[in-house]
Amino acid sequence: MNNRIRLIAFALLLSLMSTQPLMAGKVRIAVAANFTAAMKEIAANFEKSTKHNTVISYGSTGKLYAQIRYGAPFEVFLAADRRRPQKLEIDGLASQRFTYAIGKLVLWSRDEQRETSEAALKRGDFKRVALANPKTAPYGAAAVTTMQRLGIEATLKEKWVIGDTIIQTHQFVATANAELGFIALAQIVLDDSGNHWDIPQALYDPIRQDAVLLDKGLENPAAVAFVTYLQSPAAKLIIDKYGYATE
Repeated sequence: MNNRIRLIAFALLLSLMSTQPLMAGKVRIAVAANFTAAMKEIAANFEKSTKHNTVISYGSTGKLYAQIRYGAPFEVFLAADRRRPQKLEIDGLASQRFTYAIGKLVLWSRDEQRETSEAALKRGDFKRVALANPKTAPYGAAAVTTMQRLGIEATLKEKWVIGDTIIQTHQFVATANAELGFIALAQIVLDDSGNHWDIPQALYDPIRQDAVLLDKGLENPAAVAFVTYLQSPAAKLIIDKYGYATE
């Protein structure tokens, strides 16, 4: 190969390298369980567009928060509330906090013939109603607030079936272990089976879901890139698709 051909080949190699990341990175993300379906699509699109890889752990916001406090190697945290990300920020463990989604609570039954409404809750003609653990899951806390504002918490409490996460809560209803369940609209927005009631916002406090860049991700370009992508129009289209509001 003469020098001219070598120079041309080297120039082509430099051109290819300039259009591709020199090295794909990896970001570890802790995600609130209610956001599972949306996150899977967002992560796939992020990986395709940036070539970075994502390692995602799903769980209740409270449990993920505890893991972060105990040193879990997460670099980005997508919570189902504002309180925990704000605490991490105040304690100097996170930064760049923003609201990535505003969740909506629904009462759902897999039985299309079963009424899902305020009146149905007040009648109480069911054996079990599922909700996520209100101590660790913001959607569970919103369910309790709803029952309190309707004045039926005490009468329904003995019928509660508590899920560790909003995903388990959905499973309780899907498998007929509970006739009704308080779940996230995002879990059924693309599935027209069953019957659901969109619970009025006046019955529970807005479920503002905040994200933060954790300190472990500050020096990781993949983590910084994901936080940026989550605020992009492309990500917001997916978030809207799954029944969340965005700012």
